[in-house]
Amino acid sequence: MVDTRIKLLSNKLQYAKTLIVLVIFIVLGVLEYSTPSEYVFGYLYSGAILLVNSWFGEKATLQATLAAVSLTMLNVWIPAGHEDIRISTVASRLIAVMALIVTGFLTQRLRRTQEAIALTKTKLESQEKLSRLREDFASTLTHDLKTPLLGAIETIKAFQKEQFGAVSPTQQQVLATMARSHKTSLQLLETLLDIYHNDTEGLKLNLAPVDLTLLAEEVLLTLTQLAASRRVHLSLNYGDSDFRRSLWVNGDALQLQRVFSNLLVNAVNHSRRGDRVEVVLETQASYQVVKILDTGAGILPENFPYLFERFYQGHSDRQAKGSGLGLYLSRQIIEAHGGIIWAENRVPTGAIFSFKLPVLPMSANY
Repeated sequence: MVDTRIKLLSNKLQYAKTLIVLVIFIVLGVLEYSTPSEYVFGYLYSGAILLVNSWFGEKATLQATLAAVSLTMLNVWIPAGHEDIRISTVASRLIAVMALIVTGFLTQRLRRTQEAIALTKTKLESQEKLSRLREDFASTLTHDLKTPLLGAIETIKAFQKEQFGAVSPTQQQVLATMARSHKTSLQLLETLLDIYHNDTEGLKLNLAPVDLTLLAEEVLLTLTQLAASRRVHLSLNYGDSDFRRSLWVNGDALQLQRVFSNLLVNAVNHSRRGDRVEVVLETQASYQVVKILDTGAGILPENFPYLFERFYQGHSDRQAKGSGLGLYLSRQIIEAHGGIIWAENRVPTGAIFSFKLPVLPMSANY
């Protein structure tokens, strides 16, 4: 019933529009043929052509343009009275006809352009909606997975503490492996949640004076066991200086610590047994610079533009594959601090991941 009413209303509207166009043509025709031929009213047909294009489409626009051209030129031979045909009158009407043809052509082009724009807009809106749906799904999924993972980690800890009975050394090793695996999964989920949060709401920083040297030392200490298990040697130096020095910046210590951790774990994971991973701290005029150097297989040239993109893993001979999130999160954090992060290859082999942050004036260190 509702569809029938809508259809009737649509038909009535189309009829009304057709009637309006016909009335315009009739009025202009009366003016055209009731006045001397030198009075050209054909230009006014352009208004009717515009309405037809807006209401009825391309075919109707062509028909209206042909009708307007015919009526305009026909008035040369069918004047209001017995008049001689003048060249000036013919020229005026030819100019009017050309204007009508151009109007018809341009209105059709405009309609096609508008349709293309509307189609593109619809596609973009659909893509944005799908992207938001994916983001919401991933965010919800990662959030819901945290609870069972935390429960599993606590259960493993209880077994390790022999709360459910004696545990043999071999079983302790298995439990330790399971605990590390679950903690890695939990860390990945937390990274995913942070990335989705940063993309949608922006990264919020708790800024304060931070010594990058102290952060580097703390992260190196926490990664000693990981490096030892991979037989990778970690070291820290201060560029051209042989002495420890502070590199002060205005930053969020927790977030910058994550950058150090992400870059160092990335370097360790892509190193071979016996390789060296080195952290180099340098001070420039306006920036504090941190470089993480490894002696792995290096980075293929085609991977450089995408290294810091989300989920990008690339194709290389490096030893390990990650989730493609650590470097993306590191870029988010460094850029939020007003810094720059980049990567390059070493000679003869290996890679360098670097970032630099604005120097904090000495007067603001304390």
